Amino acid sequence: MRVRQASGPLSVHAIAGGYVILLGIDMEEQASKGLLGFAIERIEHGHGDARAWLQALKVFENVAVQPGPVSTEQHPIQGFFWGDYTVRYGHDYTYRVVAMRGAPGALQPAETVEVRIATEVEDAGTHAVYFNRGVAGSQAYTRKFGDKRPDEVPNREAYRWLSRGLFRAMLDFIHRADSADWGLRVAAYEFQQGAVLAALKGAADAGADVKIVYDAREKANGPAQANRDAIEAAGLADLTIPRTASPSAISHNKFIVLLHKDEPIEVWTGSTNFTDGGIFGHSNVGHVVRDAAVARSYLDYWSALAEDPDMKDLRPHDEEAFQVPEGAPPIGTNAVFSPRSNLDMLRWYAERMDAAGSAVFFTAAFGVNDLFEEVLDHKKPYLRYVLLESADRDMERLDRDHLNQVAVANILPRNEFERWLEEHLTGLNSHVKYVHTKYMLIDPLGPDPLVITGSANFSDASTRKNDENMLLIRGDARVADLYLTEFMRLFAHFQFRGLAHARAAAEPQKARSFLKPDDSWRLRYYEPGSPKCLERQYFAG
Repeated sequence: MRVRQASGPLSVHAIAGGYVILLGIDMEEQASKGLLGFAIERIEHGHGDARAWLQALKVFENVAVQPGPVSTEQHPIQGFFWGDYTVRYGHDYTYRVVAMRGAPGALQPAETVEVRIATEVEDAGTHAVYFNRGVAGSQAYTRKFGDKRPDEVPNREAYRWLSRGLFRAMLDFIHRADSADWGLRVAAYEFQQGAVLAALKGAADAGADVKIVYDAREKANGPAQANRDAIEAAGLADLTIPRTASPSAISHNKFIVLLHKDEPIEVWTGSTNFTDGGIFGHSNVGHVVRDAAVARSYLDYWSALAEDPDMKDLRPHDEEAFQVPEGAPPIGTNAVFSPRSNLDMLRWYAERMDAAGSAVFFTAAFGVNDLFEEVLDHKKPYLRYVLLESADRDMERLDRDHLNQVAVANILPRNEFERWLEEHLTGLNSHVKYVHTKYMLIDPLGPDPLVITGSANFSDASTRKNDENMLLIRGDARVADLYLTEFMRLFAHFQFRGLAHARAAAEPQKARSFLKPDDSWRLRYYEPGSPKCLERQYFAG
């Protein structure tokens, strides 16, 4: 959902996802002179219209404050883009954005604009989209649970906080199959989460037709043995089909097809492995599509996988199921499957990225493919955001164009800032610790957004060798908003940590950063063609 309001020289463009509201603020340049930042007040409707000033952590140097978050009324936001990550899905909010003038410690409110907006319900219509929190290493986790691991927090409260509804949604999807009228077809890479396996066993015991294809290839650090152990412990052995052909590949899917009276009606897919690490650890998405044609395509693919074919025998099916289009894909939702005989699908992703008109956003858990790096070398008059699990082997190339905005996942160590608490990871993930999602957004705020999301890592191996699935969702603004708001939540989280590490490494004695005591902070936001200017213009609508 998007709403834009203006009052005089000040305007606000609000973009709502399920658990995030982004505020793109704009102000006429002449009117911004003397501006020390923006205070933001939030009113939550339906709960006594509770009012509170949003909080931040950056402060004026010579204004005394207690450690921890501070009110933006006293220490305003010196930027034109802000995200509220404390909202609840399906709730109604009003934001008052107030231009603050005067001097530090004696600020005066000036121009004001209000915008009212409701957060999205995760489950509505054709698409239900669930993002876990994906930031165990955060100030919010530390304030809430201290330095305790999730399993050390009573009543599974930490797990609920980390899952943020994804776990419950996954179980609810499985629980739909509660009689002989229903069936489930599962394709799994890592398949070890006890409650998930128990839910599948419960569905089978209730009479549902449950069958599971899982990766059983013997590989160093592969999931085969852990999968077998979990399957045996859950009593699911008779319902499973081990995937062993093409031992150099992996069966990387994470989907479940729901059948009613033998007809496919819905599919659960996304990037979330059926493990504690997938659900509660690194960032992931679960995506339900309620479209019989899409569900049928997944069932046909599952049926092919169930024969345990060699990759060379599976490729013709996958290429027939979705033929690489020339130009944009059809409007609506389409499914793409791998392995494929060539890299044409990966090239098509790169072409869509290169054909963007206003912005690109994508996650890369295992580095940026050469085809995408080549596109990022093409000069464009707009921003392209890249979120990395770890530093790419060619960071210099990625950073060459200053309009490529690149963030690398990290946490703040002890004493990075004296105002910050020490951050810890959950310990649930050993390989991919932070960013596990695989999606790309093309012009998400435009009239024709494209969301590409699924299990594949935008790599050669995921395209030509591995069992993978992706959704192409064109023209759905709600889905685009859900993905964009979550992307920017994680991007802002990790970009700040990257800047903090760089600043501390360069000037450890000046590791803290303070608000500017004058209006000099605003100048880069009006410099034509600069990243901050383009960011202001894009998110302000």
